[in-house]
Amino acid sequence: MPAAARPRAALLPLLAALALAGCASADLDGQLAAANRDAAGFTGGKLALARTDAERTRMQAEADRLLAAPLDQAGAVQLALAGSPALQAALAEHWSASASAAQGGRIANPMFSFERTRLGGELEIVRTLSFGLFELLLLPARAAVAERRVAASQLQLTAEVVRQITEVRQAWVRAVAARQNLAYATQVHDSAEASAELARRMQAVGNWNRLTRARQQLFYADAATQLALARQAELATREALVRALGLD
Repeated sequence: MPAAARPRAALLPLLAALALAGCASADLDGQLAAANRDAAGFTGGKLALARTDAERTRMQAEADRLLAAPLDQAGAVQLALAGSPALQAALAEHWSASASAAQGGRIANPMFSFERTRLGGELEIVRTLSFGLFELLLLPARAAVAERRVAASQLQLTAEVVRQITEVRQAWVRAVAARQNLAYATQVHDSAEASAELARRMQAVGNWNRLTRARQQLFYADAATQLALARQAELATREALVRALGLD
């Protein structure tokens, strides 16, 4: 090979290093670790994206274990982390967006050419690695923009995780409150029903007048209405919790 080709070949590692230096990267595991750190009070360090069948099987087993026992608020959060399709979709979407942002900070694939010529009895082999000069000059600025986009994507991920976990917690609180209200409404209804029956019997033997019985009947009717509303609210909040957990 001619001596003039050696300096050109020596530039190849330098150009390759320059093209790769400062490129933004989309490390999903690192970003999940950062989200678990920044939102530890919401994720408990258990935020993860199921990327393999084994991971999905493990998460499903954890979800089944949680569903086999009474679900407190912490358990509801763990259940969402283990199996919420909405949360998994948000993580996958973040992974894609972060990878796209990081790709924007990289230089386009270089062009490699290989040429072999023979002049007389001399064989000359020329290998060329080509970069776009304009892209190479803009690489530092593009890398900086990509870094900011990756960082913004990280913040968006953490905010979305906090939003979804907060929604689960609130749905659990509303469901529990509605269940307690239903239990109270049931007790009031049963008491009103017994009072109405007693009023009917007391009037039948002449101990109570019609006005007293009418008051008891009115109380019973109101209790029945409140019980129906409580049942409707309990069903609605329970279904909302199911949706928040991704079990629908």
